[in-house]
Amino acid sequence: MDDDIIYSAPPSKSDEELEKGFVTAIIDQPKLLDELAKQLVTLNLAIPGLYATALKLIGGDDAVVNSSIMIVGAFACWFVALALSLFSLVPRKWPVDRSKLRSNKPSAPGQPLSIEEFFAASARYKRVLLIAASFCCFVGICCACVAVFMTNKPG
Repeated sequence: MDDDIIYSAPPSKSDEELEKGFVTAIIDQPKLLDELAKQLVTLNLAIPGLYATALKLIGGDDAVVNSSIMIVGAFACWFVALALSLFSLVPRKWPVDRSKLRSNKPSAPGQPLSIEEFFAASARYKRVLLIAASFCCFVGICCACVAVFMTNKPG
């Protein structure tokens, strides 16, 4: 067994490109989530204004809103969605050991992260906030639709 010769070769050009693409994808995840957060902020600022305008146009001046709790719920959900989206954009300080590129085992809570773990943790943190923001926005839209259907129009 000791007499066996082990041959090695440098990685091929395609292998190097695959590895570069993989690393770029990991690094770009937080940036992509920031772009999504910016879109959600825009959406969560526009929807309440559009909804209020549409409710006024559909209902008219003499419309009676039977479900004010639904309207309050819709605006509350949109506010929470906006807050979560903005919170995901706020930079967070992560403890990072700059001398450690990657780790074989996950860092213990409170311990510095490796550089690779930093990008994964940052993306995971933003993803959770943006999923919650999207859910709140959807619930707000559902509440708003129920409120529109429960509005009594004059006549």
